[in-house]
Amino acid sequence: MTTAQLTNPYQHYVYAYPHKTAYRGLPDRPTLRSLWAEEPKNALSLYLHIPFCEVRCGFCNLFTRIGAPDGLTGAYLDALERQATAVREALGDSDDVRFATAAFGGGTPTFLTAAELTRLADIAEHRMGADLRAVPLSVEASPATATADRLAVLAERGTTRLSLGVQSFVDSEARAAVRPQRRADVEAALARVRDARIPVLNIDLIYGIDGQTQDTWRHSLDAALAWRPEELYLYPLYVRPLTGLDRRRTGPDPAWDEQRLRLYRAGRDHLLAHGYTQQSMRMFRRADAPPQGADDYACQTDGMIGLGCGARSYTAGLHYSFDYAVDMHEIRGIIDDYVSRPAADFARAEYGRRMDADESRRRHLLQSLLQADGLPLDDYRARFGGDPADDFAPELARLADRGWLTDDTPGVLRLTPAGLAHSDAIGPGLFSPAVRAAMAAYERK
Repeated sequence: MTTAQLTNPYQHYVYAYPHKTAYRGLPDRPTLRSLWAEEPKNALSLYLHIPFCEVRCGFCNLFTRIGAPDGLTGAYLDALERQATAVREALGDSDDVRFATAAFGGGTPTFLTAAELTRLADIAEHRMGADLRAVPLSVEASPATATADRLAVLAERGTTRLSLGVQSFVDSEARAAVRPQRRADVEAALARVRDARIPVLNIDLIYGIDGQTQDTWRHSLDAALAWRPEELYLYPLYVRPLTGLDRRRTGPDPAWDEQRLRLYRAGRDHLLAHGYTQQSMRMFRRADAPPQGADDYACQTDGMIGLGCGARSYTAGLHYSFDYAVDMHEIRGIIDDYVSRPAADFARAEYGRRMDADESRRRHLLQSLLQADGLPLDDYRARFGGDPADDFAPELARLADRGWLTDDTPGVLRLTPAGLAHSDAIGPGLFSPAVRAAMAAYERK
């Protein structure tokens, strides 16, 4: 991590490490049975990925396609069921397998019809053995697809958290982000979510949109707060390669960086003043919200089972998935390949990245340090038998020199408020040289 690497505050959102662009084809295609044989399986996380959306937002680089030809969602669920059967068999003795959390993500899981959502939950329960009503279950939705019949299915099947991608309550800003929606429709969707009585509502908002000001940003924050959401995520806008907004890229933009930092600070301070606590750079939780279990990075821990062609799985020694793309044509090809696979094809890992001891330490440092609560030193020592100050002395020294690191809480290494604001520079700055080189060599598609 050099000083130059820390100059741009908006480099990457580190929601997983290593990044998927560091994955490569696995020549040996190890069997899932061998990968999971020695892994603890009594507190697994389950993630089911639905790669469909009704529209692709201009900022989105997720693995998803717009719409689905007749029969494709059904064929996708058929493949998901075949994969679930193969994965569950690979996990072995049912008495040893327990799921502690579950999530349906995408894409937009609520792109599926109510009947298809029922089938999705059945796959998680009957094929994988997850008791959805007994564990935290998080589901992502869009305003247009958060219909009463879909929400009724999700509520009945045990959903404890519904995340709604609103992005802005200002219609012109939604259009600027290529998220065509009307505030009236968003408000109607929020009313349906509250009527469904799902315990935790999360609202996603974005700052840094063309034409957005501090006043319009405050307007969106207040509109969201009127619904008293248990959680709010505040995301900086990114313009990524191969996305709808990519044509607007003109290189580094210090003025835009400063604008996003101003809006971040304004949003953070506004939510703190309204009874929310900060969990990470992006996540804020209402102080009286019901406990939801582990959050932000809960699904990034070892013991993650991902089903679907855009999902990742994590063992201690290997992170693996299917191929990755952003371009629509490439995504369609990967989905078509996925739905045509026989069950036997799901019994091996094809793309991934091996995790050695150094990468495991970096991952733990990243995931802990980017949380507001920081890194408990005793936890690190218990896991790795050493101290982060010994393993990452130069990196931590640079953060401290910038005033981004504090040890004001005994036994905990934490980012200062200024450090937390620069999480999207700090995280990438902690990537290993090998991961950085693999990401740089990745051919975008």
